[in-house]
Amino acid sequence: MRVLGIETSCDETGVAIYDTAYPGGDGLLADALYSQIAMHAEYGGVVPELASRDHTRKLLPLVEQVLHDARLTRQDLDGIAYTAGPGLVGALMVGAATAHGMARALNIPVLGVHHMEGHLLAPMLESEAPDFPFVALLVSGGHTQLVAVEGIGHYQLLGESVDDAAGEAFDKAAKMLDLPYPGGPHVARLAEQGDPKRFRFPRPMTDRPGLDFSFSGLKTHTLTAIRELEAKGALDEQARADVARAFEEAVVDTLVIKCRRALDQTGLKRIVMAGGVSANTRLRERLATECAKRHARAYYPRGRFCTDNGAMIAYVGAQRLAAGEAAGERDDAGQMRATPRWPLDQLSAPNADADIESNA
Repeated sequence: MRVLGIETSCDETGVAIYDTAYPGGDGLLADALYSQIAMHAEYGGVVPELASRDHTRKLLPLVEQVLHDARLTRQDLDGIAYTAGPGLVGALMVGAATAHGMARALNIPVLGVHHMEGHLLAPMLESEAPDFPFVALLVSGGHTQLVAVEGIGHYQLLGESVDDAAGEAFDKAAKMLDLPYPGGPHVARLAEQGDPKRFRFPRPMTDRPGLDFSFSGLKTHTLTAIRELEAKGALDEQARADVARAFEEAVVDTLVIKCRRALDQTGLKRIVMAGGVSANTRLRERLATECAKRHARAYYPRGRFCTDNGAMIAYVGAQRLAAGEAAGERDDAGQMRATPRWPLDQLSAPNADADIESNA
C-alpha cells in the first residue's frame, strides 16, 4: 500500500510517500520538507496566520515533488494520511482540506493522524528500529510526555508537563539570552562554551515521586540569574554561555531522571526519544549513559525526522490504513478533522488481526 503523508501542524510543510511492501526506512519512497523558520524568526515565534498561508502556497508543489522523486503519479497512490492534530487549527485545515480533496478525486481512503503518534513511531523508519513494547519520551516544542507503548494504538500516558514543554522552555531561555528563534539549537551551541561549574539551576519536580514535568520554575530561575548578572554589569558573552550551560544541564538532567524512573517503573529495556528536542546532543549522550547502566537501549529517528516531517505521518497512516482502518472510524464518516487539542491516550488501536509492520 502506497500512502501519501501530509504534515502541516505548525511551521513546517512536510510531504512523503510510504510503501508498506517494504520494511522500515526502505518503505520511504520519497520525502520533502519546507521550513518556515526564516519567515517567523523576525517575530520571535510562529505567527499562525502566516503559517497557514505559507502551507497553502507550498503544499501542492511539495506533493508534486515527492511524486516525481518516487517516480509515481497520483493514480499510483492507495491512500492519503494527514496530520489532524494537535497543532494550529488553521495550519491543520490546510493539510486536511488538501488530503480530503485529493482522496475524493482519486477515490482512495483518507485518514487523519495524530501528530505525536507520528513522532512516537518515527524511529520505526530506521534500519535498527525498536521492538514493542517500549517507553517513549516525546519532547517537542509543545509537548513533553512519557508514554508506555505496547503496540500501535496501545499507549499509556505515564507523565507529562504540567506547564511549559521542554522545547518551549528552550525557546524562552533563548529569548532571555537574545538568541534567535527557534531557541533550542542556539542555546545548545552557546552552552558548549559555558562553564558547567559556575551555576547550578534546579531540576524541577525531581525531588518528589512521579513522572510529570514542570519547566516554568526553571524558566523563572534563568530569568532571575540573568537579571542579577545585568544588575552587576557582568552579563558578558562568557556569562551568557555559562547561563545557557546551566539551563541546558538542568533540562537534560530532569528529562534523564524521569526516563530512568519510567524504565524502572515499567521494567522495560527499550526507550524511544523523539521530537525536536531529541536532537540535542547532550541529552542523547546522557540518556545513552543511563541506558547502559540498566542494560537498556535508546532509539532515535535520524536528525531530519526529529522535527516535524511528512515521513512519520505517511508511516503511521500506511500502517493504520493497511490494518483496514477506514476514514469513517477516525474522521467522522469521512469529514475533515482539525483538532488543536487531542490527547494521545485517546487513540484507538487498529484491527488487531491485521498485518501491522513490527519488528517484534
